[in-house]
Amino acid sequence: MDRLKQKYKNLDRVFIESFLVAAGLLIISLGLNFVASTYATARAGGPVGDIILDNIPVFNLDWAFVYGPILFWLVMAVVCFREPKTLPFAIKTIALFVIIRSVFVTLTHLGVPPADIPLDASSNFIKRLSYGGGLFFSGHTGLPFLMSLIFKDNIYLQVFCIVSAVFFGAIVLMVHMHYSIDVLAAFFITYTIYCLAGMFFKKDQDLFYV
Repeated sequence: MDRLKQKYKNLDRVFIESFLVAAGLLIISLGLNFVASTYATARAGGPVGDIILDNIPVFNLDWAFVYGPILFWLVMAVVCFREPKTLPFAIKTIALFVIIRSVFVTLTHLGVPPADIPLDASSNFIKRLSYGGGLFFSGHTGLPFLMSLIFKDNIYLQVFCIVSAVFFGAIVLMVHMHYSIDVLAAFFITYTIYCLAGMFFKKDQDLFYV
């Protein structure tokens, strides 16, 4: 605990300013995500066929869909706050992910896959933030994979994040909450977002890997 306190005492003004910018970007990105999901939900058309969804039943795993990511992010929050130098780059990269995903969401208005089971265990607010009408691309899959790229120097944490990405990708397909293209594309788009973050936030990235 004393070591953790010392880490926070040693933070300089540059770090604090960068952290505040990161927090601001994250708030803006979440606002854009809410607006984009609301828009996509209102404009959603009809569902389309999917080679995977058409051949698997619908599983009632809403607990995993809603509470799995919450547990994942609690773990990641503990990891980041134990190493404060990781916060600016991690938060800014997540914000960039959410912003870019919000743009994609506004462009694609497919209806929810057929045989959807309502999320009876979640509030409308949580549904709107995590899902809503935003299908492409899967945030449940992309964000854990993004964290695996960010924490690439920690093999145990990287494996945990990759396993989580694959797990959540399977869950969203099993509950028919995403099309297969939403899940598969998430890995490729997320890697590109990570590369962009390395260019946009290079100083924060350099501090992250010190």
